[in-house]
Amino acid sequence: MPTPSREVHLVRRPEGALQPGDFALITTDVADPGEGEVLVRNLVMSVDPALRPRMSVGQELGEAVMGGVLGRIEMSRNAAFKEGDLVNSRFGFREAFVSDGKGLAPLKPEPDLPLEAYMNALGGPGFTAYGGLLAIGQLKDGEQVFVSTAAGAVGAIASQIAKIKGCYVVGSTGSDDKVRWLLDEAGLDAAFNYKNGPVRSQLRPLTPKGIDVYFDNVGGEHLDAALSSMNTLGRVPVCGMISGYNEAGSRTSVRNLSNIIYGRITLRGFTAADFMDLRGRFQSDMAGWLREGRIKTSETIYRGIDQAAAAMIDLMKGVNLGKMLVRLAE
Repeated sequence: MPTPSREVHLVRRPEGALQPGDFALITTDVADPGEGEVLVRNLVMSVDPALRPRMSVGQELGEAVMGGVLGRIEMSRNAAFKEGDLVNSRFGFREAFVSDGKGLAPLKPEPDLPLEAYMNALGGPGFTAYGGLLAIGQLKDGEQVFVSTAAGAVGAIASQIAKIKGCYVVGSTGSDDKVRWLLDEAGLDAAFNYKNGPVRSQLRPLTPKGIDVYFDNVGGEHLDAALSSMNTLGRVPVCGMISGYNEAGSRTSVRNLSNIIYGRITLRGFTAADFMDLRGRFQSDMAGWLREGRIKTSETIYRGIDQAAAAMIDLMKGVNLGKMLVRLAE
């Protein structure tokens, strides 16, 4: 018997900031799984800034938006999966789907850690922060670190890993409430609201010893400001360019690129695929840090597939503190 499901489709290429009319909520029926297939009921959906560029180029119109999601096997005719198993996939922005098993990654959560942790600190954001900072940024204990969008999903984890490594850490964020969270909960040494004035004029007095590693989630003005304060042989792991995601390309000029030459600075973009060999070590380290309370997390959770488009729009406005999630089912 078919399973009713709702999906969020991209129906219009966004021009500038996302609008509700760019999306449509579609009701459909998902057929029972055939031989070798499974029916997955999605539980918790990830909403990520990296989805935005694909909406301009790559994401098919009239189809469900593809994004990270954690689901449960509801029916199985595939020997590799049992009913009740939890799986990660990229088949988000929908309540249910049928799969032949390709693209499904089994998940066996620790009973003492919340399920949301596997979409946050123990999931993609945590792994991106961990590998980006330690493998790409080559962070050394006690260095001077700056993290942009430090109260976001990846930035919050990167900032706290740097603190665990004994570093002096400065973070930028988009509200005074988030500044307080970074100082009081995440334990950063300094933080500022980039909306309160030019990034460079706020960053410079907070980094009197310069910057050894700048973890870049933003690009644009943040990157320009960081380059003006980088120490010799500094490293810039580039995780995202959210300042330009509402455009086909970033329109903000970076004027201090010559500092890369004279400061012998390494600036490198990356994805998690660059350090998959660290997965086991990451899971062990992060689970330990969470249990010890050394990593603090925050999630902004919307409820229901009908709120998924609003969650994506609000994410790009910076409404969220920490990881943006949509809870689809209990």
